[in-house]
Amino acid sequence: MDHEQVGRYWNANAEAWTKLARAGYDVYRDYLNTPAFFAMLPDVRELSGLDLGCGEGHNTRLLAERGARVTAVDISEVFIEHAMRREEQEPRGIVYRAASAVGLPFGDVTFDFATGFMSLMDIPETGRVLAEAYRVLRPGAFLQFSITHPCYDTPHRRNLRDETGRTYAIEVGDYFRNLDGEITEWLFSAAPPQARKGLPKFKTPRFTRTLSQWLNLMVKIGFVLERFEEPRPSDQTVGECPDMQDAQVVAYFLHIRGRKPLDVTA
Repeated sequence: MDHEQVGRYWNANAEAWTKLARAGYDVYRDYLNTPAFFAMLPDVRELSGLDLGCGEGHNTRLLAERGARVTAVDISEVFIEHAMRREEQEPRGIVYRAASAVGLPFGDVTFDFATGFMSLMDIPETGRVLAEAYRVLRPGAFLQFSITHPCYDTPHRRNLRDETGRTYAIEVGDYFRNLDGEITEWLFSAAPPQARKGLPKFKTPRFTRTLSQWLNLMVKIGFVLERFEEPRPSDQTVGECPDMQDAQVVAYFLHIRGRKPLDVTA
């Protein structure tokens, strides 16, 4: 499976995804992943940034609100249409383009930073995506992205719960077997039946890489690894959103930042 085939799946997911996410049912994003990502993000005021795999633009808008001049791309035209419509309603100065992160339509050394919010692990050509991000970054610029944690988003995974429904462990297996497009069908678990009614399940191709594969690709391409985070929800967050409790048991997400060295010209 290649990025164009993957794009067709995400185009089909985009309407239901946008509806449910904008209704507040992407709780792992809103309560944990996005706040942790921005807590780790360097100051981006007045910087030119590229958001890779922007979806309907939720996190892109948050980047722009931090003072960045943001361009965003997604392979799904439907997601881009939703993002542009919101930009028309609530202008943030964001430029959206329907494009694949595997072949970015931008010149070399164009941006001061790049982000990828839970998007890079959905693209099969992992090395090409990272290489493209490196190409369009200026010397000294950074790439920061979040992915499902390679150690716990494995081909086999099972949530183990006690008699009260509380998660006490995550059973994982087949860590070293890279999935290459296996389709999973699901909807946001926080969405009640009435919100899901009439909506098709998401069909998402899965591509898994080990932790060493991700980090070695970053190093091979030329990034200097700078910071990592494995966000965990606080007890207060779990009190506000009990669905977050299982993310206290293992790290569901991994955040990585790498920087392009100053002593390169491309």
